[in-house]
Amino acid sequence: MNDINKVIDEMPGEVYLRLLSATELGKWDDGTVLTEPQRESTLQVVMLYQARKLHQTEHFTIAAGGNINELSKSELKKQFKGDPIAEFKEADL
Repeated sequence: MNDINKVIDEMPGEVYLRLLSATELGKWDDGTVLTEPQRESTLQVVMLYQARKLHQTEHFTIAAGGNINELSKSELKKQFKGDPIAEFKEADL
């Protein structure tokens, strides 16, 4: 891997999802635990992919250009504002 930018540009979405899963779970699909160097490298690749290919606006994600999205409390409330999924009365519980 001489040029990480080329690797990110040519990386299929399925590979990104496998790397993302490995960093979240700390192990590969076959159950093998990631070594610390693998975990660090995989996390860097995931963050680069997110910054270059995904246009995320969620709280604490990597946005285009490598910036971290840090939404304020009021911005988060706006995202989740809507109709309630279910309502319960105290007697129902």
